Amino acid sequence: MPRDFKILMSSRFCFTLAVAMQAVMLGWRMYDLTHDPLFLGLIGLAEALPALSLALFAGYIVDRSRPLLTYKFVVFGSFTSACVMLVSQMPEMGLNIHQQIIGLFLASFMTGVARSFSQPSMYALVPRLVSREEQHKTSAWMVMSLQVARISGPAAGGFAFGFLGLTFSEIIVCSMLLVGLIVLYFIRANPLPPAQMTEKKSIRHELLLGVRFVFSHPILLPALSLDMVAVLFGGVTALLPFYAGEILHIGPRGLGLLRAAPALGAALTSITLTRRDIRAHAGSLLFFAVGGFGCSILVFSVSHDIYLSIISLAFSGAFDSVSMIIRSAAVQLASPENMRGRISAVNSIFIGSSNELGEFESGVAARLLGVVPSAVIGAVICLLATGAVAILSPTLRKLNLHKI
Repeated sequence: MPRDFKILMSSRFCFTLAVAMQAVMLGWRMYDLTHDPLFLGLIGLAEALPALSLALFAGYIVDRSRPLLTYKFVVFGSFTSACVMLVSQMPEMGLNIHQQIIGLFLASFMTGVARSFSQPSMYALVPRLVSREEQHKTSAWMVMSLQVARISGPAAGGFAFGFLGLTFSEIIVCSMLLVGLIVLYFIRANPLPPAQMTEKKSIRHELLLGVRFVFSHPILLPALSLDMVAVLFGGVTALLPFYAGEILHIGPRGLGLLRAAPALGAALTSITLTRRDIRAHAGSLLFFAVGGFGCSILVFSVSHDIYLSIISLAFSGAFDSVSMIIRSAAVQLASPENMRGRISAVNSIFIGSSNELGEFESGVAARLLGVVPSAVIGAVICLLATGAVAILSPTLRKLNLHKI
């Protein structure tokens, strides 16, 4: 792999590690302050609203700016978010419970603003650092580095919270983000904005260009829709503090293990896929992976055993990593160079809809139906959606990344 790509991955590793640590600490802190699943869902909504509303604008900006500079903004924004959480939760500040809750929501909102630029800048930057022939492998390496960070991040966050307390744990998060920002300045390449079409278009037309491309593409639309529906209803991230606190009775340290388990499965799978060429059978593997994800979540939903819960979450991460690698490679290979930012922004809308809005959906459903029934119903919807897309999209079933 090229030197600059390795440096970029090391920065992203620090960034993802810190964000994963903060997510565990923020979730447990909100649970500790409110004991209400709805507030856990609202945390996801606070991050989703800016991430989704700014996504198209972020893609437009990325396609007209230096993607490395934009990614530096992403890391700095997350660093600011961590500082807000640190200050708002410090006992020395003397804030009451309502003010501390507002601080948690503000930190989540700022993370969402930064995250709206994260994926467009990354998708625009990586293809400028590696050759087209290496892009399916770099997708696997990117997923692997992310998942390794997501393994160690939640576990480190849970253990740090449990042993060191929130203040010292959040100082560690701020330090990691600062390191991630500094590392970016060692990248030698600084790609210029891609060449634009000479014909002048309205800003509205430019913003919607990526949307039109994705919605007219025979592979990207069903692939992104499948992932969005599966994780929107099948994801259980927002419910993990409740499973840790009231069903499995394992506390914040156990919560770190639950949050790390999917990343462990994903990392092991990604390491395997860096040595295997899955491009020829990408379509069939995609449906197998999403179906396996739904089954894993269904097992976790009804489990009252810590070991079975961790294993099922690890399998959910393993299946999800296969889907992520295939989807990432398809988006990068199918995107014209001068539209990568806007197309990846649409991709981030689908992902944000499934992740953060999925957390909100989980919180609302858990408040109305109960934690376990809402998780079970979500897993069943994931499986039904997989079957429906498989029937409706034969093109995606036959996907061969060699032919994109």
